[in-house]
Amino acid sequence: MAHEVQMGKLRNRVSFSRIDEVLDMPNLIEVQKNSYRRFLEEDFREVLSDVSPITDYSENLVLEFVDYVLDSNPKNSVERCKERDLTYAAPLKVFVRLKNKETGEIKESEVFMGDFPLMTEHGTFIINGAERVIVSQLVRSPGVYYSKKIDKAGKHLFAGQIIPNRGAWIEFETDSNDGLWVRIDRARKLPVTVILRALGYGTDQQLIDLLGEDERLMATITNGDANIKSETDALLEIYRRQKPGEPPTEEGARVLLRNLFFDPKRYDLMRVGRYKYNKKLGVADRITGHVAAQTISDPETGEVFVKKDQTISEEVALNIQNAGINVVMLKVGDHIHKVVGNNFADAAYHLPFDPKECGILEAVHLPTLKHILSQVPESDWKRAVTEQAGNLVPKHIIIDDIVASVSYLLGLPYGVGDIDDIDHLGNRRVRSVGELLQNQVRIGMSRLERVVRERMAIQDANDVKPGDLINIRPVSAAIKEFFGSSQLSQFMDQPNPLAELTHKRRLSALGPGGLNRDRAGMEVRDVHYSHYARICPIETPEGPNIGLIGSLATYARINEYGFIEATYRKVDPKTHRVTDEIVFMTADEEDKYNVAQALEPLNEDGSFVNELVTVRWRDEVLRVPRDKVDYIDVSSKQLVSVATSMIPFLENDDANRALMGSNMQRQAVPLLIPQAPIVGTGMEYKAAYDSGVVLLSKHDGVVDSVSADEIVIKDELGEKHAYRLTKFARSNQSTCINQRPRVDVGEAVKAGDLLADGPATELGEIALGRNVLIGFMTWEGYNYEDAVLISEKLVKDDVYTSIHIEEYESEARETKLGPEEITRDIPNVGDEALKDLDEFGIVRIGAEVRSGDILVGKVTPKGETELTAEERLLRAIFGEKAREVRDTSLKVPHGESGIVVDVKLFTRENKDELSPGVNQMVRVYIAQKRKISVGDKMAGRHGNKGVVSRIIPEADMPFLPDGTPLDIVLNPLGVPSRMNLGQVLEVHLGMAAKKLGWHIATPVFDGANEKDIEDTLEKAGLSRDGKTILYDGRTGEPFENKVTVGYMYYLKLHHLVDDKMHARSTGPYSLVTQQPLGGKAQFGGQRFGEMEVWALEAYGAANTLQEILTVKSDDVVGRVKAYEAIVKGNSIPTPGIPESFKVLIKELQALSLDIKVWGENNQQIVIREFDDDDQPMPREHAAEEEAQAIPANIEELSMEALGLDMDDLALADEIDEDAQPAPVPQGGIIADAEEDDADLDDDLELDFDDDDLEIE
Repeated sequence: MAHEVQMGKLRNRVSFSRIDEVLDMPNLIEVQKNSYRRFLEEDFREVLSDVSPITDYSENLVLEFVDYVLDSNPKNSVERCKERDLTYAAPLKVFVRLKNKETGEIKESEVFMGDFPLMTEHGTFIINGAERVIVSQLVRSPGVYYSKKIDKAGKHLFAGQIIPNRGAWIEFETDSNDGLWVRIDRARKLPVTVILRALGYGTDQQLIDLLGEDERLMATITNGDANIKSETDALLEIYRRQKPGEPPTEEGARVLLRNLFFDPKRYDLMRVGRYKYNKKLGVADRITGHVAAQTISDPETGEVFVKKDQTISEEVALNIQNAGINVVMLKVGDHIHKVVGNNFADAAYHLPFDPKECGILEAVHLPTLKHILSQVPESDWKRAVTEQAGNLVPKHIIIDDIVASVSYLLGLPYGVGDIDDIDHLGNRRVRSVGELLQNQVRIGMSRLERVVRERMAIQDANDVKPGDLINIRPVSAAIKEFFGSSQLSQFMDQPNPLAELTHKRRLSALGPGGLNRDRAGMEVRDVHYSHYARICPIETPEGPNIGLIGSLATYARINEYGFIEATYRKVDPKTHRVTDEIVFMTADEEDKYNVAQALEPLNEDGSFVNELVTVRWRDEVLRVPRDKVDYIDVSSKQLVSVATSMIPFLENDDANRALMGSNMQRQAVPLLIPQAPIVGTGMEYKAAYDSGVVLLSKHDGVVDSVSADEIVIKDELGEKHAYRLTKFARSNQSTCINQRPRVDVGEAVKAGDLLADGPATELGEIALGRNVLIGFMTWEGYNYEDAVLISEKLVKDDVYTSIHIEEYESEARETKLGPEEITRDIPNVGDEALKDLDEFGIVRIGAEVRSGDILVGKVTPKGETELTAEERLLRAIFGEKAREVRDTSLKVPHGESGIVVDVKLFTRENKDELSPGVNQMVRVYIAQKRKISVGDKMAGRHGNKGVVSRIIPEADMPFLPDGTPLDIVLNPLGVPSRMNLGQVLEVHLGMAAKKLGWHIATPVFDGANEKDIEDTLEKAGLSRDGKTILYDGRTGEPFENKVTVGYMYYLKLHHLVDDKMHARSTGPYSLVTQQPLGGKAQFGGQRFGEMEVWALEAYGAANTLQEILTVKSDDVVGRVKAYEAIVKGNSIPTPGIPESFKVLIKELQALSLDIKVWGENNQQIVIREFDDDDQPMPREHAAEEEAQAIPANIEELSMEALGLDMDDLALADEIDEDAQPAPVPQGGIIADAEEDDADLDDDLELDFDDDDLEIE
């Protein structure tokens, strides 16, 4: 069964797949690209047409937005933007026309509307130098939804909601007394009849004629609205509910109703909402499968569609609707039910030409169409329909929709119509980049509209220019805000190419207009049957976001309405053979069909082998005769995401572990020497190709020259094209981006061929880890609890070595006391510390630096005191140099080290864009080679994760009979309870493939089975059970039992011990509590929480406990004294009062409680405010001690200590006691001038480490 398949030009894999793929996978980042392209081509124009024309209050000036153009040549390249913290954008120009109706004058001009961010060719945006991704959002589609609940008496109560994209909601509900109620825009409820009367059906008889004699309607008419019997009454009642407290008027109520529902600026359904309304409320779907209570015929031709008492088929129902029949009587049991539709039908039935030529793609409102056609001669129909397209397919709700939605509610108790499942993907849609951007631009434009109106009112109508009216700030601010701070605009997850790709394909139900993770229940998060082939059931985060964030399935695509479509092959309805015709279906459409799985055996001619075929129908799995199958899956991997489809033997893993496997592949660190998996799934090539990290040729030709950083290709016309390679760049997650050439001089290449490998790719395939020899056995307890035991060979041979690049930045700013200066001349620093700095004080490239070394020498002017005569003389002789400065150099942070790989200097003289107040900026890049070490996290692809517990000499590792030592020893107990057997099958197949020199592709759900593995092992000359005798490396003795040994693909994850290891003796303290800060980023201490306190209490370790809660934490004086005592070798003094106790007392005093502290012997303890003498003291001795403690000449003594003369200062007792304290500067803290400004942030107990910023 195994056969060779080509993966690009450079690699062949032996595939165990049994089915032929008829369809290539689509481009994996087309979601982003298509959406943005559509925004630029259509959506932006739609916003402009929605806003224009803008008229002033007197309706004299009219401003129209005619067209726009986005400059195709951005001023900065992607690379330059990343380097200089710029936004990759192009100028947007809009053509504007201003009409003056009085004079008839028309002015046109082109207005610059700001720079608009552009998408890079990899589907990302560069905002202020950072690469960001806009995640697609999964939201509830606008439409009409009905639900059912059962009350305490067992009665079925129905409810409905009409949800627009923006605008007022209408909610219907029934109660246990058969009353029908409506809520408008979440206000108090009203009888349904009120809203219908307000819309023009004022009398009881009109309501009955409209909806039929339904018992619920009659109950509402008699009980619900006894006092409201006319249109006017109803209008006033609605006004009272919507605007309580305002005097109601009929005219005001009409305006209110029009503004609520019928004003396109305030009520918007979008195309998708109109499509969903028509589908739900149209007659066709509702009458299908029911019995007609009377004969139904075409009103124009008289053709009979269905006779009385006949069942209506789907086809007939559609013909009835398109013929314009909007009311159908159905027989349901003994009841005659009246179905009222919303009067929409396919325009093609009523026009002699194709409505698409007029820009009409949806069903149209028939009464409106008939009215338009009746007004003009037939020759003008096309023009009239084109002009009125907006009225034929209204974007807002209309009266017919409201009537039809009430009629639908009346039908539900009789089984006419369906209850909706809001978690079904037919009722949830995706908002991608384009639409999210469109919404932002719309917000900006509506603000701009207000500005324009105001300016029109102020300026002179005769000499105003269009440019004078438009202020682009609201639009550019809305866009900036969206890209900079929206929940859906995320810093790109970039540790490796797979993470990048997955991030662009992510679907989030969170964000503005979406769900809230605290309120989202189980149902929303659950896997739904409609997810099949649309959203991956495996890949979702663990933790609070589980189920709210998903990933698009491999073959899924998003249609024009935003619904996710699955891909299927059609089965010919006549011959019942599988054809190569590909069909894309939304979840709604799929509900009607039986779909077989991709692995269903087929004959040569495409017919099914088995009489009974297993199919999916909605949420059921059925066995049906082969002539009942409508569609078949395209591929076995179409139901999972890209990351999940890269797990071999996924079908043998438990779903929970597969979820971890998918998520952990995204955390793999690119290694120094990447290696593609021996046992892959065939997905590796496609993922690398579409991720954008490999360099692909854009031209056909011959390789002219190759170097480490440039490849030149000569095309057929003799023209040369140079491709630059990225060398040792830093990714968003500090991993290393480095491209390596994969072509030789003279090699012929075609467009799309691989020129260079990127990070974590090998020969054009994704290569996240390494193939290592693994044995499943215990070894001296060192792999207890999933720990991983590794051989020293992996360290020596740099098997799991990765490069990490950190960026450090220093700015020289303008301060109040003068400019900061970047210099080599730093006060109180020896020559040793300056040895690697150049003449400007910047570290040289190639220097090896350790923690505390200076990277950029910088001095800041110090606050100067009044100078004495001598100092003034010195200053005059020696010039500026004697000026007081302090050292604010950029140093390598605590615990970091490495080699300087790059230095970038930006200055105002070089015309670099710098923030205001910054004169120079230096960026230093430091690279580290990190070998695998104890404490690093590693994992396979099956969720089998562990931490390295010990690195053992190669000689001591268990070895095979031929003397090969194992690389890694894993615990066999990690397999049975976790139920991820895929790892064992991978090890067996890996062993055989390594022996045979194969690379294998075993696609998910269509890979090698047990027999294939055994046959391959036999072919390789290995035992069929895949087990081997192992020998102990220390004694040379064989182990008692045979052991499973083989090659597994094992990854090193981005949780590295070097980033987590942290120690502190003293450091920064929180401002209020005076306790040490927490977290590595703040150089914090370890938290000793309440449970730890209980542990010491339980042991009775009183002194240890006291010490931890005082001198080791927030006893300010005690900790200084304890430090001194340790340094001098004295015994540690008795601890004092912790600061948090003082804070507690202050809090209680703030509640106006008079708090005093008493000791054991009923003596009061004085709590001192200040830190000079913080020992507790009995109250009675306190006063006399205080008196003794103050020497008579206190002022002279302190002046002397300060080197000041008594005459210089006013005496302390002359100071006014009621004087106001000095004002605190903005920010609320006066920091000591000597101290670094960074201490101002001590109180922020935030961990600014990127590791902890979870990417949603």
